[in-house]
Parts: sequence; C-alpha cells; structure tokens
Amino acid sequence: MPAYAMENQLWISAPYETVLPGADANGDARARTVAVQVSRDVADDALPAGRLTVDVSEIASFARVSWPANCAPESEAEAVCAVPEMPAGTDLVQAATFELRALPGADVSASGYVRYAATAGEATSHPGETRVGVGNGPDLGLSQADWQRDLRPGSRTSVRATLSNSGNRTAERTLPWLNASYGLRFEERHTNCEYRQHKTGTSALCVLDEAVAPGQRYALKTGLGVGRKAMYERFDHSVHPYSDEALAEMRGEWTWTRGTGSELDPRPVAAAGATATDPDIDPQDDYRTVILDARNSADLKLTGSRVNGGAGDTVTARVTVHNRGPAWVASLGVGAPVATVRFRAPEGTTAVNLSQERCWSLPEEPEGTSGTTYFCRTPVYLHDKASYTFEIPLRIDRVVRGARTTVETLNDDPELSISEFDPNLRNNSAEIVVNR
Repeated sequence: MPAYAMENQLWISAPYETVLPGADANGDARARTVAVQVSRDVADDALPAGRLTVDVSEIASFARVSWPANCAPESEAEAVCAVPEMPAGTDLVQAATFELRALPGADVSASGYVRYAATAGEATSHPGETRVGVGNGPDLGLSQADWQRDLRPGSRTSVRATLSNSGNRTAERTLPWLNASYGLRFEERHTNCEYRQHKTGTSALCVLDEAVAPGQRYALKTGLGVGRKAMYERFDHSVHPYSDEALAEMRGEWTWTRGTGSELDPRPVAAAGATATDPDIDPQDDYRTVILDARNSADLKLTGSRVNGGAGDTVTARVTVHNRGPAWVASLGVGAPVATVRFRAPEGTTAVNLSQERCWSLPEEPEGTSGTTYFCRTPVYLHDKASYTFEIPLRIDRVVRGARTTVETLNDDPELSISEFDPNLRNNSAEIVVNR
C-alpha cells in the first residue's frame, strides 16, 4: 500500500460480538459496555480530532443505548462521537464507550449489528461492526490476572481471579478448567478436582457446588509451584455452567485422577438474585491466560552429520537440536518454533524432498538452484534433555571430497529469541560433511 494511502487509513477496533441479558421480572436488564477505539498505521505526523459515527438502527427494536458525553445523538438510530486528535507518535485513541441494555420483552432470537465509521482530517476508516444478540441465562466470566515476570525456579506463586456472573440467571454449579504448563505444578490437588498430565503440562477439571447468582462474585486462588525446569510458562483457566454433559465432553477419552487434598473453595465477594440452569449466554470472557516467566536458561546445542555416496545417490544427512537444559523451552502462546536452522546444500549436492511441514526455502531462490538457502523449524516446545532431528535428503550430483556446509540456528527471531535464554551460542552451529 502506498505511504499516502496508509496515512489516510483509519482502523476501528470494537467487540466482535456481545449478548445482552434479557430483562428480569421487574423489567430491569443488565448493561453491556461497548468500547470502540480508532487507530492508524502511520503515526509520523499529528492527526486532527475526528468523528466516529455509530449506527444502532438494526438493534433499536430490542435494545436501548446510553451515550457518553462525547457522543451526540443525531437521531434515534445514530450518534456522532468526537474522536480525540492523535499527536505525532500516537497510533490509537479511545473513541467512544457506550452501554447497551435489552428492552423489556426483547425476543431472545433478536440480533443485529451496531455499525461504525470514522474520519479525521483526510483519513477515513474501513467500516466496523459489533453483532448484538439477546439471551437468558448465566454469563460466567473470569477476571484477567496479572502476568508474572522474573519468577525464581523452586519458588511458589499463585494466580488469583474473580469468578462472576453478569447474566440474568443463576449458575447452580460451575465447572472450572485449569491448565498449568510443564514448568509449573499445582501446589494442591483438590478433592473436588480431577487431574490429567500431558506433554506440555497438567490439566484439572473441578466442580464447584456454590451457586453463582447474577451480580455475584467469587474469589478463586490457584497455588502453583515454579519448577526447576520453568522458564516461559503459562496458566490457562476457564469456567462454564455445570452439566453432566459438559463434564463428559471436557473429560473426553482421557484418563483423569481425582485429587485427595482439601476442596477448591471459592470465597464470596458480592451477591444478588434470580435462578435457572441455562447455558452461558456470552462465553467470550470465560477463558483467560496468564503468562508466568521464570529467570532461567536453556543451552541449545546443534550437531550435524557425515554422509557418503556416489554420483546419483541420495543420502540422508541429519541435524539435531539438543536442549541441554536446565529449562524446557516452549512458545505456547505465539506458537513459534524453539529453533529455526538455516543451511545450504554442500557443494556438488542438491537438497531434495525436504519436509514441507517443517522446511522451506527463500522465495527468491527456487528449491534446488545453486546457493538456495533452506530453513527448517522444530516444534514449539522442547523438553529439557530432549532433542529434535531434521532429516535432510541430499542428491549427490557430483562427488566433491570433503564438501561441507554449516547449519546454524537463527538466534534473534523476534517471536522466540534464542539469544535471550541460551547462555552459550558458540555451540549453535554444526556441519554437514559429504564424502570425507
């Protein structure tokens, strides 16, 4: 896109969808807050104050809007909101935060879109939208716990969150799911939870008997041990209304073991009223992730191989990434490979039939041409003391005694930088040698 086009392009950020709780017996309905932001791609210069147009015509039959002070209704179906200026270096501003409530008697099958458009100076936006529906039932949610940095391996920590119900019905029982990554451990295995270990951590399914009424909140605390192998860790948790069917579905075909400790005991924070056993009406805030980083390191080491063959033969070279620990390495959020290796085929050979799932060549260098640079990536995690091997088929076009090439890791990938956790980069390269 040309620079001038980027400078004149605005972007609208708004919730993809929201569900309004239906009104209770008194005709009262809980509000949903909709926050809208406006951003731009190029922030070199100042951008004057602008306008955000909000069109609510599609939801006017089942919802009412409460406008903030910076929004002026121009009709029952539309308002214009003043958008702050963006000084040089600023690429995003809060444009409007308004509330939506379902009207008394609103049909739970009703739905429509709130639509947005923005302008500022000569800059214009692509259209934006939020789908709005109506539902009756509990709306369970978890607050976002703070990320934790610089934890010490061998220490203890905890994740605290608030379980709330912002729907219009009571959840009589709830079903939390917890997952601690491989470098973490649950400090206690509760008797009302069952546990399953897997390659990247431990999961728990718990049943809480406490009813959660609309407006009620409970404090949940999960104690975690930070293991000696911990480094880039994460804790995931979600909550759902309990049903036998939901529990069976989440168990799947895996084997779970019940805990033997004390019960996981949520502490009440606040309360209110109403009751039913409906499914969650808006699951968007049911799931949260917390990052827990520990001060640790992992020494990756690369080993190559020697192969022999005659002209016309295809031989398989092997390159192995070893994790010598002490930490495991994982990119469980971004999903980046632990290591990406780069190499060229040794003189007189051509790399053929590389794994299409793991390997690729530079776009400007078609596979098999002289000097082609290849890249191969590991999976997104590598346990301590574990290794991963790439098989590299080489067709020997002509015999060159002692032909060799260097294979090396890319140490500064912004998604997962090896140089930030590996204390010894000197062993991050190796050789493939042919017919020595």
